[in-house]
Amino acid sequence: MIDEFAKEYLHGDLREAREAVVWKLDGLSEYDVRRPLTPTGTNLLGLVKHLTRTEARYFGDVFGRPFPEPVPGHGDDAELDADKWVTAGESRDEIIDRYLRVSAHSDETINGLPVDALGHVAHWPRPDVKLFNILVHVLTETTRHAGHMDILRETLDGAVGTDLATAKYLDRGADYWEAHYVKVEEAAKPFSAISP
Repeated sequence: MIDEFAKEYLHGDLREAREAVVWKLDGLSEYDVRRPLTPTGTNLLGLVKHLTRTEARYFGDVFGRPFPEPVPGHGDDAELDADKWVTAGESRDEIIDRYLRVSAHSDETINGLPVDALGHVAHWPRPDVKLFNILVHVLTETTRHAGHMDILRETLDGAVGTDLATAKYLDRGADYWEAHYVKVEEAAKPFSAISP
């Protein structure tokens, strides 16, 4: 009984995190979803592409259920970091649609297997895993990148939260956030001359 509860609980959290990932792209220009926003090139649409590869690998290959379509950036012949950025020939719709299809394929794996179903991840220190391990891993990966996307989106247009309703709830106005920023900076200033 607890196994099914744990599986459904983790699966529910994963579904919510996926929705937040896709929402982070809403209303942004093609350039803004693709452009590098960190020195290492992290970009919003690239993170969706990366999460697509992650789910295809872990909920597909690990359990002998490969996703039936090619996944760019996935496979032994893929260019290093090819799953973390989007080429000019790839459309936003294509990237999002593939993510949704891979997610549906992952859901079939999750729904079709018991939480203790065995899989194999050759590059892990303990390669023999259970569906439970993979659920935790992919949920962690998805929420981690959703957090990255949250920060990137905030730097672009100030939108924060996990969905439009949350974003509206957190909209306290420019005056509030400017005053909050100043308060945080003032608290940090006394430590500016202290080196690590």
